[in-house]
Amino acid sequence: MKKYVLLAIALIVVLAAIAACAPAPTPAPTAAPPTKAPAVEPTKAPVAPTAAPKPTDAPKPTEAPKPTVAPTAAAKPTDAPKPTTAPAAPTAAAKATTVPVPAGATKFDFWHAMGGTNGEAIGEMMGRFNASQTKCYGTAIFQGTYDDSLNKLKAGLQSKDVPALAQMYDLATQLMVDLKVIEPMQTFIDKDKFDISTYEPNVLGYYSVGGKLYGMPFNTSAPILYYNKDLFKAAGLDPNKPPRTYAEVLDYAKKLTKKDASGKMLVAGYGISIYGWIFEQLNAAAGGLYLNNGNGRDARATAAAFNSPEGIAAVQFWKDGVDAGVYQNFGQHSAGTDAVVAAFNSQQVAMFIESTARVRGLIDASVGKFELGTAYIPRPNEDAFKKSGVIIGGASVYILKDRPAVEQNCAWEFVKFSSSPEIQAFWHTASGYYPVTKKAYDIPLDKEWVTKYPQFLTAVNQLHDAPAIPATMGGFSGTMQQNRARIQQAIEEVLTGKATAKDALDKAATDVGKFLTDYNRTVQ
Repeated sequence: MKKYVLLAIALIVVLAAIAACAPAPTPAPTAAPPTKAPAVEPTKAPVAPTAAPKPTDAPKPTEAPKPTVAPTAAAKPTDAPKPTTAPAAPTAAAKATTVPVPAGATKFDFWHAMGGTNGEAIGEMMGRFNASQTKCYGTAIFQGTYDDSLNKLKAGLQSKDVPALAQMYDLATQLMVDLKVIEPMQTFIDKDKFDISTYEPNVLGYYSVGGKLYGMPFNTSAPILYYNKDLFKAAGLDPNKPPRTYAEVLDYAKKLTKKDASGKMLVAGYGISIYGWIFEQLNAAAGGLYLNNGNGRDARATAAAFNSPEGIAAVQFWKDGVDAGVYQNFGQHSAGTDAVVAAFNSQQVAMFIESTARVRGLIDASVGKFELGTAYIPRPNEDAFKKSGVIIGGASVYILKDRPAVEQNCAWEFVKFSSSPEIQAFWHTASGYYPVTKKAYDIPLDKEWVTKYPQFLTAVNQLHDAPAIPATMGGFSGTMQQNRARIQQAIEEVLTGKATAKDALDKAATDVGKFLTDYNRTVQ
């Protein structure tokens, strides 16, 4: 009990630190509850969600920085044919399969943080599971954003009002392990002799500690470079040869940037949202570690490692383009991300880096306007492509100890069902997230989808090219939310000329070391 109380105190400190680093909040808009219930007979009244999350993978600040790209749209190039029809919507997710509760079936709840189309896909997934057997009946309940879900789970742990299955984002992995409130997936895998040999090793590696899988990967993504092929052609660039290195991105951006006679930016060669997750990815893709002790995977992390040459080069990559007047800074995530996406869709930004979870929406937005290109995220040099790669993002699902064994077993049955190649192919095509098992790519639905939308292949190939090493498994600590917020503050200082990349990251590393020390005291 003492350890649990200390952990609770640590969580309060984490959230307070995040609030201190974030912009001042604005009043939250009142959001309507979801219009479609994902199942017909919920066993508990769901908590009203706050707002449907965007298809990204990190907590979102509440104040929206204003984009500084001028609203005047650049003239569209006319030398490339435009697609004329919009991609078909994933109709399989439009209406959830529903069945009555079988007599004697064990009911269980699944709390998740997927809104909009992705939430409907989860409802369909659960509906198909309920229709596939009669022993278990699950209810998928939307809980708001990732942070909302985590906060509701923490509150539920006090009252024992928790679901059998909960989706939690990647940053919460160490926390879920340290709280000791979950039954590791490895327990069920070993008991069932369940074969995970075809599952993506990098994805499993992120949620594993000491060879034990704690959460089953559920929705998985990584960042890629998005670019406007039409703007490339208009600038005399080969639309099928996107930039690969930091130097090439800067060179391309200089050719893509357009300004009027007064110097006002009409088209930015590259758009930046100050996002700690993207920094983590650039650092890892260059082979850099985020934390000591093998990114916290050989032993508990005690210090930062991101103030390395790889980390400094990643921040300097952004700074060089801003100083050259060809990169546009849209502010901190997520308001900055939404702003750069909007500018890209209106052809005011030629390139930017964001999650693969955005692929579907960007394809839809580009129809009839321009041809969307996708590429691997850039590296400091070509050699980096040979030795490292991206980190997965997204979330996994956990089975909670505080539910009866029969509910835990039903939750496990749903986990197996949702991890099957057929359901993973459905999830991939409905949401844009990676399948967790390679066998999903053999399903006709998935083959047809990737043929129709080759932009998805970039994400898949980039994942498969990433070696399973500590750098690509990501930082592992109970303070990742704090760490990310502090990094974003450091990047902003650099881009606004208040500090050098080295000084800003050195100071951030010192603070992260203190975060880790305070947190580790609660679990020792």
